[in-house]
Amino acid sequence: MAKPKLDSAGISLFCESVAMMLAAGIQTDEAVGMLSEDMGDAGLQATCAAVYGHLNGGSTLADAMQAVGAFPRYAVDMVRVGETAGRTEEVLRSLGVYYDEEDRLFAKIRSSVGYPAALLCVMSLILAFTVMVILPVFDDVYASIAGSLTEGSFGAVGLSVGIGWVALGVTLICTVVALGGVIACRSETGRMAVMRLFEKFPGTRGAMEQLAVSRFASALAAYTASGVNTDTAMKEALEVVEHAGLRAKATRAYALMIDSSEPRSLAQAISEAEVFEQIHARMLTIGTRSGSLDAALDRLSANFFDDAILQIDGAIDNIEPALAAFLTVAVGATLISVMMPLIGIMGSIG
Repeated sequence: MAKPKLDSAGISLFCESVAMMLAAGIQTDEAVGMLSEDMGDAGLQATCAAVYGHLNGGSTLADAMQAVGAFPRYAVDMVRVGETAGRTEEVLRSLGVYYDEEDRLFAKIRSSVGYPAALLCVMSLILAFTVMVILPVFDDVYASIAGSLTEGSFGAVGLSVGIGWVALGVTLICTVVALGGVIACRSETGRMAVMRLFEKFPGTRGAMEQLAVSRFASALAAYTASGVNTDTAMKEALEVVEHAGLRAKATRAYALMIDSSEPRSLAQAISEAEVFEQIHARMLTIGTRSGSLDAALDRLSANFFDDAILQIDGAIDNIEPALAAFLTVAVGATLISVMMPLIGIMGSIG
């Protein structure tokens, strides 16, 4: 029976704990068994117990994680890469860092959106009260003294009502979006939806591709470190690529590497297919010549990851100011919608 998906913090804790015990010489099944005894988190403890059961049945760690159903595909695929390449500990450590950073990002999204979302809820109530209760009073007053009012006064009332309804509608939409973001960041399914949205949003699209490139480089590093040839490493690393754009580039690079008429090296293929930027592709060439290709890939993976996180951080930092600016506009619209009828009355009296 599949377990509920673990959140990023739970996955990070699992990976880091298992990696730590593997470094101490404890076998994988024993390490997971120890984690299942007392984690302080009922959900994570139950997941560890389920994984331990599959390990006792002869499954590999990756197969056990997949069978339990509590881990995302990327985590399962990377653990499988690590087991194949003989680098399970290193892969688990990198996964621990990755999911710890992901948990920090979503916590930052919640804090950036949560406070403005609360203010938006209050503003929605104020605008609704203004449009549905206060402005109709002005309509009634205007109707009772219609004979003494000019056409412009009636126009002022109509304009104020229009402004109020438009402000209310836009505020309600922003409130729903903000609350949806806060709620989504609390579940793994919601977080996956947010990540897919990031892939389409112009402000974070490049960062998400950088993140995918980081994953790809990490998988390549694991395979090349195990001693397999670069063609096989590229073919196997393709299996962990989920980003459509990167997958197309990496597939083209692999085709260049196995081209029977003019086969390219890994660095050449990556450069021609524009999988990495030219400066990074040159680092691969240097790594190949110095016999440290896996180390170069590991370093590039870390650089891509750090760059992606900085870009996503920047986009998240812009959320709160944008919502605060909208709140300022909404307050102004509320004041205008209330003052316009008064201006109309004063104009009529004058």
